Amino acid sequence: MSQLQAGHTSNWAVLVATSKYWYNYRHIANTLSFYRTVKRLGIPDSNIILMLAEDVACNPRSAYPSQVFNDESHQLNVYGTNVEVDYRGYEVTVENVIRVLTGMMPACITSILQD
Repeated sequence: MSQLQAGHTSNWAVLVATSKYWYNYRHIANTLSFYRTVKRLGIPDSNIILMLAEDVACNPRSAYPSQVFNDESHQLNVYGTNVEVDYRGYEVTVENVIRVLTGMMPACITSILQD
């Protein structure tokens, strides 16, 4: 672990993409780009809460199944194999966003976050 990564033991990131439907692809791609950047800066998945309202990687319109790109060159798949989505689809609600931000989570979620 690098010195930069070691310094981020108590930092958290909450990344939310509330846009739905294929034409909002860039919103999900941007959120996944931020997710990748936050991880590169040393914040572990255990301290990242990722909420994606749409799973564009599985959309039948995608010419690249199971992949999401943030630019036209398709150089970098920001979805990848190591993306941990905590809330997806209909789980991304105003109520859940507020619960995450205020820490008022159900007991089953709180015990997972404390482990």
